[in-house]
Amino acid sequence: MSIPLNAAALSNLPDGVAGPAYDRSALTAGILHVGVGNFHRAHMQVYLDRLFAKAKDHDFAIRGAGVRPADAAMRDRLLAQDCLTTVVELDPSGLSARVIGSMIDFVPVEPEAVIAAMADPAIRIVSTTVTEGGYYVDAKTDGFAASHPDIQSDAANPDAPRTVFGMVLAALRRRREAGTPPFTFLSCDNLPENGHVAARTVIGLARLQDPAFADWVAANVAFPNSMVDCITPATSDRERKMVADRFGLTDAAPVACEPFRQWVLEDNFPQGRPAWEEVGAEFVTNVAQYELMKLRILNGGHAAIAYPGALLGHHFVHDAMADPRISGWLDALTRREIQPTLTPIEGVSYDAYRELIADRFSNPEVGDTIPRLCLDGSNRQPKFILPTARQALAEGRPFHGLALEVALWCRYCAGTDEAGNAIPPNDENWEDLRARALAAKEDPGAFLSNSLVFGDLGQDPRFAEAFGRELRSLWEQGVEATLAAYVGR
Repeated sequence: MSIPLNAAALSNLPDGVAGPAYDRSALTAGILHVGVGNFHRAHMQVYLDRLFAKAKDHDFAIRGAGVRPADAAMRDRLLAQDCLTTVVELDPSGLSARVIGSMIDFVPVEPEAVIAAMADPAIRIVSTTVTEGGYYVDAKTDGFAASHPDIQSDAANPDAPRTVFGMVLAALRRRREAGTPPFTFLSCDNLPENGHVAARTVIGLARLQDPAFADWVAANVAFPNSMVDCITPATSDRERKMVADRFGLTDAAPVACEPFRQWVLEDNFPQGRPAWEEVGAEFVTNVAQYELMKLRILNGGHAAIAYPGALLGHHFVHDAMADPRISGWLDALTRREIQPTLTPIEGVSYDAYRELIADRFSNPEVGDTIPRLCLDGSNRQPKFILPTARQALAEGRPFHGLALEVALWCRYCAGTDEAGNAIPPNDENWEDLRARALAAKEDPGAFLSNSLVFGDLGQDPRFAEAFGRELRSLWEQGVEATLAAYVGR
């Protein structure tokens, strides 16, 4: 019989479950994190939990925050269990569970509460995981999407913001007026140069509100880049049941993740930071190269296997990787077209990293799903695939496999797999994508003309020709034959 997870349970955790090796009552908050999803709890919270166990930096505990209705539901679940989370590491050699206690509060999900929490002088870092699509990037220019309705609303109503960036600015104003130093803004999302992207959005919005204040933000607020990595599937009844049956805990929001973690950061935290390097984080001068390696090989690799995996009827990622049609395609694409766009990093082997990624994708204990990897393609493709294609074209490198990846996404967006089964909507732009994908059977340009996704790439005749040829092959010859033709080149 399982026991409910809460603070009272920490003194009597089931055998085999580790708990916080520190006094949680002695923790105070130094970080306000927006977007308390699975990844954050499997990543930053784990690093802090390990650090606190070394009797270090107990003034850097986390207060959670959010801006979406889903955040309110997560807040309810976590507050009911005293902000504790069971993290299960899915090691094929043996699963392990630890109750993580590095988050101590979750502020109400409403703007004033979030702004007030950010303005608290004790908060020295505001961090975010708000997804790749949450930074208001204009796909046409790759710059700040100043015309987005949310941004326009926050520009006109700086005291009543609806975006996290508007709340950040409101809190920074309060801190400046009170003589409190500004916090560091730390993006933990999978974006190339995520700190620079966050700075562009925050300062861009500030400039719409008050140009003089924007200058102050640019001169005084730090936006370090970071690279984050830990494969963390969505939590379902499967994970909740596993935690209850195998580890004896009733946890409404457990996290299951792979045992691998990586965190590479710039050391730019003017108001101080936790000593994360003591528990495995790496501080480097140039994060961009590490980011690009991960975004292109891991995240780009996820995109590459997602759509053929779905079209060929796979549900789990490890099953797709066990299919030589898909694993062979992934290896060929990353080796031939993705790796050559990366500049060397001293001490890093891209071949070894590519093999490590394939092993991680193949871990059957993770239970990651192809439907999860297929989510939100209209935001993920411009981050993980299209920049690689642009660079390959600009440098005269091979790009036909990247065009095939986009064609696979288009074929998927048509709404049925190869067996004729319906594919449920999984993108906020699904109806438009599906209409374009169906029209592309006759006119491939109908898909590439989506400038919000492709920008000017869809107008490049070289890419358009390769995309059209691969899409025709997918419809006429099928996924298996098309992948085999590419691998066999």
